Amino acid sequence: MMDTRQNTLHISGGTRLTGSLKVNTAKNSVLVLMLGSLLSREKVILQDVPRLSDILVMVELLRHFGAIVEWQGSDLHIRADSITTCEAPYHLVSKMRASFVALGALMGRCNSARMPMPGGCAFGPRPVDRHIKAFKAIGATILEEEGDFVVSLEEPLAGRVVFEAPTVGGTQNIILASVLGQGEVVIENAALEPEIIDLATMLTQMGADISGAGTSVITIKGVERLRGITYRAIPDRIEAGTLMLAVAATRGSVVFEEVNLKQLQAVIAKLNEAGVQVLPLGENRLRVDASGSLKPVAVDATEYPGIPTDLQAPFGAFLATIPGTSTVADHVYFGHRFAHVEPLKDLGAELELDGNKLTIDGGQRHIGTAMHAADIRAGGALIVAALAAEGKSVITGLEYIERGYAQITERLRSLGAVIHRESVVEVVTGTYGD
Repeated sequence: MMDTRQNTLHISGGTRLTGSLKVNTAKNSVLVLMLGSLLSREKVILQDVPRLSDILVMVELLRHFGAIVEWQGSDLHIRADSITTCEAPYHLVSKMRASFVALGALMGRCNSARMPMPGGCAFGPRPVDRHIKAFKAIGATILEEEGDFVVSLEEPLAGRVVFEAPTVGGTQNIILASVLGQGEVVIENAALEPEIIDLATMLTQMGADISGAGTSVITIKGVERLRGITYRAIPDRIEAGTLMLAVAATRGSVVFEEVNLKQLQAVIAKLNEAGVQVLPLGENRLRVDASGSLKPVAVDATEYPGIPTDLQAPFGAFLATIPGTSTVADHVYFGHRFAHVEPLKDLGAELELDGNKLTIDGGQRHIGTAMHAADIRAGGALIVAALAAEGKSVITGLEYIERGYAQITERLRSLGAVIHRESVVEVVTGTYGD
């Protein structure tokens, strides 16, 4: 006999979201800033870090390398004056794909590293061959042994990396690997995402010599050492976008605090096109008001500064509430990021998926039902849909949702949502090995 615990999210939809909400710091940025802390022997303090499951996995990974990592309230204190190993364990790396960027940090600190293939959401492969090719282009020796990448440096990294297509993780990996040393590395066709700028900003304030972050050409000149820092990551544009879409889907009105308006420009423009009033209230505040008449739109998810691929699923859930024909196309990942489609059909949405393009016949009556979140952003979409539907929905797959949305139950409840989390223990009988 064995006990298993299943966590479920219960949402009674149809309530307009109202009030105000502070947006968390960006998980996708914090994870890489944590790895950047390995490049200094002095203390790095990251402020206002959300306690998401991915963050907790990265804490374990840093501790495995020998760093001292402590929580003080919501701040994360990291000191990596002594690195005891530069080999990453599979049981941690397999839990999230972002862990592969640890390879760059380990190369920068140790000049050698061993890294298993990464894991994460099951929405199809994201090969790391572009990372490996880039490392080799600037002088790294890389071998594959028993499914691991074994990397070593005989001389300081130097030279030019030309990515065939922009890659956020690849750009971050090369920056982390190149910051310490005596060489100069130039990245061409670098990713433009705000998370790249955030990493470069923190490292520069620590003493790194990085220019061009936020453009397609980044130059890194190696320095001898980096000092410690207290730093706050950028706001989470994916969390902000998902919650803005939830407000729009429920025809609510909410003020968002601690947002970066520039990083949300594409999302704001598309919501405005759909008839949602998104009004700036200052440098880092905005109001989303969806009480007016809305209309269908076409959404194309692309690299920054376009609409993020991580928001195409929540956009689909919102557009399903608007009468008329809308479309959502993903030009970043093809065919694997539409795990939300079948659950939305179970609610009553009329959707047709053709390759990377979803056609939505919106405005149908949506009735709450049982749904399963198969990845982080599909989970965000199901929450958006359940909040707007009639009746009660029960969502499973919270292990994915809680990787991307911190304290989602409490925060939505503060806006008036009827939502709670349940943990049910199931007793499984049988013989081991059956």
